[in-house]
Amino acid sequence: MSVVADQLSWGVRRKVIVKNVSLDVREGETLGLIGPNGSGKSSLLRLLAGLKRPDRGHVEIHGRNIAHVPRRLLAREVAFVQQNAATDTNVTVRDVVRLGRTPHRSALSGWSSADQEAVSDALRRVGMEPLQNQSWQTLSGGERQRVHIARALAQSPRVLFLDEPTNHLDIHHQIEILHTVRQLDLTSIVALHDLNLAAMFCDRIIVLKDGAIVASGAPETVLTEEMIGSVFRVSAAVSASPYHGRPQIHFRSC
Repeated sequence: MSVVADQLSWGVRRKVIVKNVSLDVREGETLGLIGPNGSGKSSLLRLLAGLKRPDRGHVEIHGRNIAHVPRRLLAREVAFVQQNAATDTNVTVRDVVRLGRTPHRSALSGWSSADQEAVSDALRRVGMEPLQNQSWQTLSGGERQRVHIARALAQSPRVLFLDEPTNHLDIHHQIEILHTVRQLDLTSIVALHDLNLAAMFCDRIIVLKDGAIVASGAPETVLTEEMIGSVFRVSAAVSASPYHGRPQIHFRSC
């Protein structure tokens, strides 16, 4: 397995945010995390990526307990793409992606040909090579998200975590970003709001409610009318899409 979590729990003061979550993710799989606001998606994602320490339980990535892995070494294995990351600094696209090489370089090391190749390859994989010398400030929202994914790829990770990477993007850029992620030869765990996008792009889906897993499996087994009504408190009809055969959710007005 690529990522394994065992009985993860975490909270703030007396409020438990993530409750006894266990999961496993296969090598090369795209796992979607869905759930209402406040269900614990972002917190779970940060626990899995090692950005938060659990109160109980542990996470293993490629067979190693990440609590025992130095931060710099872990950053060579995993990369995290947060939602709406921004900077006011006037830098180029390539400068932003170069930051992804930080875990591979010491304070005194020079810029190597391996670093150069990793950055160029990351830009190429997300289709941003033609804009590499363009200012960050001139990019659209979708282009910025692709640059952040490129920066993550420049780390040369084996596991990619993404926290609602399509948030505030138009539908064209939402599909473009998730299609890019889907084509990467990586294990990906992505938190999403849009159930139809999760159905289209994820191999498996985990549904969270109040910090706990309430459903897990392939999109066609998880995304049922009963689950949507119970967890998301909306009425919906679910059918197979004529375009990709996966579940397509039609929400009913109240």
